[in-house]
Amino acid sequence: MLLDISTWWQSMQLFEKIFWVIALLFSLLFLVQTILSFAAGDNDTAMGDADSYIDHDDGIGYQFFTIKNMIAFFTMFGWSGIACIHGNRSVAATILFSLLSGIIVVTAMVILMRLMGRLKESGTMNIGNAVDQTATVYLIIPAARKGMGKVHVKIQGTLRELNAITDQATDISSGSLVKITGVVNENILLVTSNFA
Repeated sequence: MLLDISTWWQSMQLFEKIFWVIALLFSLLFLVQTILSFAAGDNDTAMGDADSYIDHDDGIGYQFFTIKNMIAFFTMFGWSGIACIHGNRSVAATILFSLLSGIIVVTAMVILMRLMGRLKESGTMNIGNAVDQTATVYLIIPAARKGMGKVHVKIQGTLRELNAITDQATDISSGSLVKITGVVNENILLVTSNFA
């Protein structure tokens, strides 16, 4: 088998050998990069995770000229060049098609990464979004802020169970609908059963 590979390699012209070296080398790098991304996570930071819990501005965002994009470019460049050579295309057409293929792949990757970057959401609930919403009382809410009850309310697309108090003179029973009028101490809802 090794003899067959040697014979195959010797039968190629230099131009085709260059494309095979590029395709195989960068395909191997692409495979290693993919395995490392899945195994260790896709983190391009050089330092440890000391600041990983700090919210910060990511700056420029996904860039065009990166090592990952270079690997993707040359992988596509090599394989499309081999396809052109085996399709009996001219040297100029092979190089042009290979360059265009590599650029198209990298451009598509940049566009996809930018679009996926827009999907990011912190997931942090903003309790202020509950104001003016209707909620259902889960645990009785004692009158005149004498105690705390609980309500179910949909905030930011998620049903939440939150603490609630009322200024009303009477208790609000379980199952009642209430209107959220404000937020007290940043985590307690102020509610009323009077919708007027």
